Amino acid sequence: MTSDKTPSRLRCVGWSIVLTLAVPVELGIGLVLLLGAALLPFGIGLWVTGRAYGWLRAAADLHRLWAAQVMGTPIPRPYRQLPAHGQLARLRGYTTDPATWRDLRWLLTELTIGMMLAALPAASVFLGLLCFAVMISKISESPSPPGYYLDAHSTNHALWLGLVLAIILAALLLLVTKPAMRGYTWLQRWFLAPAEATRLATRIAELTRSRADVVDTQSAEIRRIERDLHDGAQARLVSLGMSLGMAEKLFADDPATARELLVEAKQATGFALSELRQLVRGIHPPILADRGLEGAVQALALSSAVPIERSGELPGRPPAPVESAMYFALTEVLTNMAKHSGANAAWIRLAYDAGRLCVMVGDNGRGGATMPIGGGLAGLERRLAGFDGSVSVASPIGGPTIVTMELPCELAYASS
Repeated sequence: MTSDKTPSRLRCVGWSIVLTLAVPVELGIGLVLLLGAALLPFGIGLWVTGRAYGWLRAAADLHRLWAAQVMGTPIPRPYRQLPAHGQLARLRGYTTDPATWRDLRWLLTELTIGMMLAALPAASVFLGLLCFAVMISKISESPSPPGYYLDAHSTNHALWLGLVLAIILAALLLLVTKPAMRGYTWLQRWFLAPAEATRLATRIAELTRSRADVVDTQSAEIRRIERDLHDGAQARLVSLGMSLGMAEKLFADDPATARELLVEAKQATGFALSELRQLVRGIHPPILADRGLEGAVQALALSSAVPIERSGELPGRPPAPVESAMYFALTEVLTNMAKHSGANAAWIRLAYDAGRLCVMVGDNGRGGATMPIGGGLAGLERRLAGFDGSVSVASPIGGPTIVTMELPCELAYASS
């Protein structure tokens, strides 16, 4: 989605200078690509071309970042995953990726039309200053020799008229700085964004992967519930039945022993009920159903071994599946924080904006948290991906650690 976030004309001129200075670098990348293609028969071309493709993607990513941060036009990265090893395999990955050929077309356009659009704001200011300096220098020259008063007078008038026209021309060019920047941004998005077919294919792959993750997670959860029932409440109920059967047989001959068995059976009943309550709480916590996500987050903060400050309010209540997913994700993050962070203070922020529920968790621990494949945070990301959600981790060495979880949803607003 594109938002009109065009900066002021002065900033447009500044960015125009930066983008114009980047053109020689992009030209150099293009020349290295041509050199690598020419050297391919000699072997070294593999290394040169692979490096040049990497530089080309880096340049394209910088333009995507500029478009998102400065112009408010996010441009998704369309690239496929490259092989981890092998220069030839990586080069094949580059050349078989359709996004690479879009990048090459972008580079050609960037060095022609894009360069002219990017340089227009800076050129307008430069032209105005140049014309002003020339006219001032001409006006300040010595007057014509005696006898040529009328010619000198006419020349001065012409110079002043030229100065006014130069200022008007520079002002008109400044008026088109914002449209030029918007046109340049549109050009970047046209070439650097993924093609519609690629975008749909990527989206289908993401949905297929997230659906498989959801199925796997649900299967694992069902197995966990079966295991907890078999090893916990079911075993206690079986023991309870045996104790009641033995008490029934001994009731007439040995009432004291029968009474002891009944006491044990009563205790087993209490343990079984407690385990069933814990199991039900693990499926859907009662506090989540009664008080919603805000109340459940408050309860987690109060029960945490690390002091947690909670802030933020939700204008409504998310759907029950979204509440449950976010609650258990938050529970896992807090558990990892208590085990591994070494923090003595933490905070939780709740927010809802632009149709997305956001929960941020931060702590003052040692930092260095990552999302390795197969780790807890990676599993958390797969679980939220089933709801089209996302997880991001910022955790420099030495802290702090900030985990941001987002889920798209619509809130149910309470009627007043």
